Amino acid sequence: MKKIFRIGAAASGLLVYGAAGGHGFSDVFKTAEGDLKISLPGHATVFFEFGGTTVWVDPTKPYVFVPDHPPKADVILVSHEHGDHLDLEGIEAVKKTGTRIICPAVCAGPLPGGEILANGGKTAVLGVSIEAVPAYNLAGMRSPGVPFHPKGSGNGYVLTFGGLRVYVAGDTENVPEVKALKNIDVAVLPLMTPYTMTEEMLADAARAFKPDVLYVYHTRTEDFSKLRNLLKDSGIDLRLPS
Repeated sequence: MKKIFRIGAAASGLLVYGAAGGHGFSDVFKTAEGDLKISLPGHATVFFEFGGTTVWVDPTKPYVFVPDHPPKADVILVSHEHGDHLDLEGIEAVKKTGTRIICPAVCAGPLPGGEILANGGKTAVLGVSIEAVPAYNLAGMRSPGVPFHPKGSGNGYVLTFGGLRVYVAGDTENVPEVKALKNIDVAVLPLMTPYTMTEEMLADAARAFKPDVLYVYHTRTEDFSKLRNLLKDSGIDLRLPS
């Protein structure tokens, strides 16, 4: 895995968007083709600004207060159909004429015109490559035999910006496809039992594919001491919500 360089908090400072469970922040990373700004405004929303291109993942207004003048999206990625990930009001707030929306088939009904990308599929938009990674539960069950997120339904995404590979997991556990990821520089993983990962699952996944930098999102956890201990001496730069 290549060495990456994090410049630190973006020049604009904290992105105080009033996100549920805390407020967001940004970091800037150097790539072979210029700076990449990664912003986590709260809950399960992430957006990227790179060389004049803006990519939003799961913009959701009920969970993240999108500001009056957000950076408009060239691409919107939707991970699955749940309301804290697929929100038409949030999408409308960041879309513009020509915005491309990419999603799994389960989102096709609510998102007419969305481009379907199935698990394992790949595409590219404006020089950003996008790979869909399976996102599902093996342990977390809505009822016996019915997972909160069934296999084959939702996507995580690996995006490549100027050679820098960023993985945004969506709602998943430490399933085999996640642990098998390669050459991930920056990862964004969820922590919310029983819907996504436990601390043990998250640490297991991170230790398996070893990102240089790890962000934790989609969480209600305020005491991250257990996760810190599980990732102690891993060499991973753990970045936690404030």
